[in-house]
Amino acid sequence: MRYGIIGTGAIGGYYGAKLAKAGEEVYFLFHSDYDVVCKNGLQVNSCDGDFHLFPVHACQHAEDMPQCDVVLVALKSVNEVLLKTLLPPLLKPSTLVVLIQNGIGVEDDVQRMFPDTSLAAGLAFICAAKTEPGIVDHQAQGSINIGNYSCKDRTVMNNMILEMKAAGIKVAEVEYHEARWRKAIWNMPFNGMTVALDTNTDALLSNPDTMRLIHDLMLEVIDGARACGVSIGHEYADKLIAYTQAMPPYLPSMKLDYDFHRPMEIYYLYTRPIEEARKAGYEMPKLSMLEAELKFKERNR
Repeated sequence: MRYGIIGTGAIGGYYGAKLAKAGEEVYFLFHSDYDVVCKNGLQVNSCDGDFHLFPVHACQHAEDMPQCDVVLVALKSVNEVLLKTLLPPLLKPSTLVVLIQNGIGVEDDVQRMFPDTSLAAGLAFICAAKTEPGIVDHQAQGSINIGNYSCKDRTVMNNMILEMKAAGIKVAEVEYHEARWRKAIWNMPFNGMTVALDTNTDALLSNPDTMRLIHDLMLEVIDGARACGVSIGHEYADKLIAYTQAMPPYLPSMKLDYDFHRPMEIYYLYTRPIEEARKAGYEMPKLSMLEAELKFKERNR
């Protein structure tokens, strides 16, 4: 199949490069990295083995990209409005758009923009960063879960999953709502806390006080999910903490955005899930406080 990558940072670059390395036809949309990638290709430094992709189907404008069977959107959710102009050139009636983005509610809003387009959630479990133009550093993990949001014809989705597996990507299909909330259980504590305390995941879990707070925040997300009809056991918090302790010290995406003076994904990572839980009758007091701290830091840096 033909793939389009919108948002070729660490996440889009990694999964797109894995597919291209396996022989799939992949077109990448670049902005600042375009000239570098055209000249030097795309380098992936990976814990699973480094590889170099050259030449690359690199495009500087969405209008230069062909219609695709699958579009992987790895834009930051703060740039969601850009999809109104970036997506249409890549779409045909059967195109599947996979939103590899953080937060709750992203598919709802994109579906309103494109009511007839098939959407799925992409939940990436990966430690990766783009450290230089055209270079992706993959430190750990790398799996991705796919949650079907509005895809009625499963042919494209099934083929995508098969081709991802053939490319060496660990992929599984999961129930959409549960998958979004399970990812939030990690994202909401760690993204905000690393910004608020100017630290990394390892330091948060090495200190008994902050580890207790991380655990409490996770339970708050789990209870919010339960209020919204998603049944997740409290023991999942312990599983996620053990999972994170096995990772190398890591700076989540929000921490990197803050450090590099980029807008933080506060709305879909905090505001929206807090609102959804509140509408279902559950308050998230600790996460609401963290949301307020993040908004303060955003406005005053």
